[in-house]
Amino acid sequence: MKSLALILLAIVVTIASITACNPVTPPGPGVITDDHGRTVDIAETPERIVSLAPSITEILFALDLGNKVVGVTDRCDYPAEVQDKPKMGGYFSTSLEAIIAQDPDIVFSDGHDPVGAQLEALGITMVVLQPKDIAGILLDIELVGEITGKEAAAEELVAEMERRIGAVSARTAGVERPTVFYVIDASDPSKPWTVGFGSFVNTLIALASGENMVKVSTAYLQISLEEVIASDPEMIIGPTSHGTSFLPDLGNLPVWKEMTAVKEGNIYQIEDDLISRPGPRIVEGLEEIAKIIHPELFP
Repeated sequence: MKSLALILLAIVVTIASITACNPVTPPGPGVITDDHGRTVDIAETPERIVSLAPSITEILFALDLGNKVVGVTDRCDYPAEVQDKPKMGGYFSTSLEAIIAQDPDIVFSDGHDPVGAQLEALGITMVVLQPKDIAGILLDIELVGEITGKEAAAEELVAEMERRIGAVSARTAGVERPTVFYVIDASDPSKPWTVGFGSFVNTLIALASGENMVKVSTAYLQISLEEVIASDPEMIIGPTSHGTSFLPDLGNLPVWKEMTAVKEGNIYQIEDDLISRPGPRIVEGLEEIAKIIHPELFP
């Protein structure tokens, strides 16, 4: 009897030793549906992850998955740790060979890369995250958490984002809503690019209790200078990229000088990445826009 117990103990120790040396990969969530309506079977929790969009890279790092990220695009620049990750090419010029070389368990894409069909043909698991609104961003964060075994971290991040969004909405509730003209690009000042109801920026302006000057459903569009002059916005906001902006030059143009926003000095800049990347920092973008539109409420 004693010898049998010793044999059983030896078996248990051997199994434990093998398990310690060869840890079992946790099971994945199974079949999920991505933002393109594709069903994807995630059999195991991925250990090697490639991200093909800056917003997705930011989600992965926010969920403490940086150690599993083995590839990013040239445009992925946040957080700072991402600089050391292998590059898979440009945002619109992704290298299929570079991705294959990293032997990823999963590739996250926002649907703009040119290699999606090829990845699928090669049997490489790919999930598309392309949210259409703020709620979609929160759902995508939860989906990434589900896929990667980071459900708790995702729930915590989403709860914090919802809290901050609610705080801005509560503070600006009932206040006057100034008209805002958001200028994406004005390389042709007579036909500036702007945003409509289908854009993230429009949603942020609304949440911050501003009124988008442009009343169309198209997300991104060009409008005539005559339309801008006729609307005479109270505020003009535009993006900066690494500290540079076209807005100061725009305000010096003769016709633009006659607008209320320009005459009253209400021309503002905001870091483009905060409002154009559908990831965790979109909330920071909301807070910055709220400070611009209602500085008296956010001293």
